[in-house]
Parts: sequence; structure tokens; C-alpha cells
Amino acid sequence: MIRLALTKGRIEEKAIEILTKAGYDCSELAEENKGRKLFFKILNTDIEIVLAKANDVITYIEHGVCDAGIVGADTIMENAKSLYEILDLKFGKCKFSLAGPVGQNFINNYTHKIVASKYPNVTKEYFNQRNMDVEIVKIDGSVELAPLLGLADAIVDLVETGATLKANGLEIYDDIAQISARLAVNIASIKLKKREIDEFIKNISEVI
Repeated sequence: MIRLALTKGRIEEKAIEILTKAGYDCSELAEENKGRKLFFKILNTDIEIVLAKANDVITYIEHGVCDAGIVGADTIMENAKSLYEILDLKFGKCKFSLAGPVGQNFINNYTHKIVASKYPNVTKEYFNQRNMDVEIVKIDGSVELAPLLGLADAIVDLVETGATLKANGLEIYDDIAQISARLAVNIASIKLKKREIDEFIKNISEVI
């Protein structure tokens, strides 16, 4: 049996499309059948589906209660410590970017800076690699407010079209990483359930 965790919401919807294209019967997960359930079975298989928040998908995989999961690369970069990132699923595309007020020479100004982000670990790693001294402030809501309110000099956030940045007088200073949905697998499961997981990976690979 393979237990697969799906990130609820847009990733869940697109993942179900891919699973269906790969020949898996996901009718239990159809909106008209789902109700408030969070645990499902792919019919005529030994695959179970768990619906969870993105951070919890990582936790379930790392602790081995789920063998694999589909989650955004942003969540893996920010939270994952010990799992295998197996497949880029080619959807949910966006990017991590450093952004701030238009016209500021942020990158080449080496004075102490404050950077706001929902992703402090990603932000810390980015600036450590560049030997830049920054103070990181964790923001859970609309991070674009931080420079507008004078809390931060810049932000690190996910950017899809850049429209929100532009509407708030911000621009991209640097692109940090390309993001999309990924298939991640538990380290022990990939060995203990090698045949089943290899077959699952093969089936998904053929339709992405």
C-alpha cells in the first residue's frame, strides 16, 4: 500500500487531473463525493490519499506516515529536512524573488538591511550565499505591506505575474528560484516499497 499526501486547494485539483490522466480512478475525490472527508482510496489500487495543508504534507512524509506527497517546491525549500524530491510536476509555476521599492539600489548597497518574508529560511539561505548582512522579519500576511509601512527595505516572496508588486510600487531586484509542484518521497519508503513507488513514478512521469 502507498499512502500519498496531497496539498489541499489548487495543487490538489491539478494533482487529481494528473493522477486521472495516469489511469488512476480518483472518483472518490470528486467534489460531489468528497464531503468533509480527508482520507480517500484510489479505486482498484493499493493507493490511499490524504488531504493536508502544505507544511503538514512535509511533516507526514518525513515522519513516514505517508510514503509520498505532492507539494510546492516553496514548501520543500522552506521546511523540508529529510525527504527525496523525485519529480517536477510542471504545474503551479512561479518564482521566489527579492523585491522592494522601485529605483532602490538594494543589491549593491551593503549597509544593514531589513527584509520581510513568509519564508525566513529561504531568505536566510539566499543572503548567506551572498555574504550580505540582513535582519529577517517574519510576516504571515501580505508581505508587500512591509516596505510600504517602513518595516522593511525589501521582501522575499513568491511571484507569479508581478502584478501585485507593480500595484504597490515595488519591483523585482533578483530572482531566487523557480517554483512548481513536486512529487516528494519518504527516504525509507523509497527502499521498502521500491517496486510500488517506482511503478507510481513511472505512471506519473508519462503524463507530465
